[in-house]
Amino acid sequence: MENLIQLVPNNTLITPTPEEGRQLAVKMARLIMKITQPDVEKREKMRSEYAEDPGLLIAIGQTVAHEFATIAAANNYWR
Repeated sequence: MENLIQLVPNNTLITPTPEEGRQLAVKMARLIMKITQPDVEKREKMRSEYAEDPGLLIAIGQTVAHEFATIAAANNYWR
C-alpha cells in the first residue's frame, strides 16, 4: 500500500514561535504540491516553468500565506 502523506506534520498546527509557524506553512504548501502532483519527474520538470513565471511564483506565495494564516490563528499570534 502506498505511504500516505501526512498533510499536517506531527498532526498539529501549534508551534513554539511565529518563525517555526512560517516554516510549517512552507512545508504544508510543499506537501500540497506533492499530493497534487505525485509524479516526482513531472514536478521537477514543472519547477523550471514556474521559476520563470512571476504569476505562478505569486500564487505559490499566496498558498504559503493562506497556510500561515491558519497556523497563526491556531497559535493566537495576533493577540
